[in-house]
Amino acid sequence: VQLQASGGGLVQAGGSLRLSCAASAFRSGDYGIGWFRQAPGGEREGVSYIRSGHSTYYADSVKGRFTISRDNAKNTVYLQMNSLKPEDTAVYYCAAGRPMASAWFMSSMYYYWGQGTQVTVSS
Repeated sequence: VQLQASGGGLVQAGGSLRLSCAASAFRSGDYGIGWFRQAPGGEREGVSYIRSGHSTYYADSVKGRFTISRDNAKNTVYLQMNSLKPEDTAVYYCAAGRPMASAWFMSSMYYYWGQGTQVTVSS
């Protein structure tokens, strides 16, 4: 079971990036996929989550700017990040699990994790 996160990079404030989370050895459609981020010295925080049934959830800090989606045929989940801010700078991780909707942001609810991709937003 493997998750591969990609798409990070350096972007100016106001710019956009699209992260991808590709799953192998299992069907990502059987799981919910969450995106988390961790800034230097900070705790890992939930950013967004998409259930196997396509319901979506977002942290208040990214609502209206980030969009999560999934392509089950490609076994891939995407995080489109627009209007990026310097405070979005972090390592972004994707994870697979079946958390309750009320607990999607809890990292302990996930079984599998990707390796992380760095997002840096300059001011």
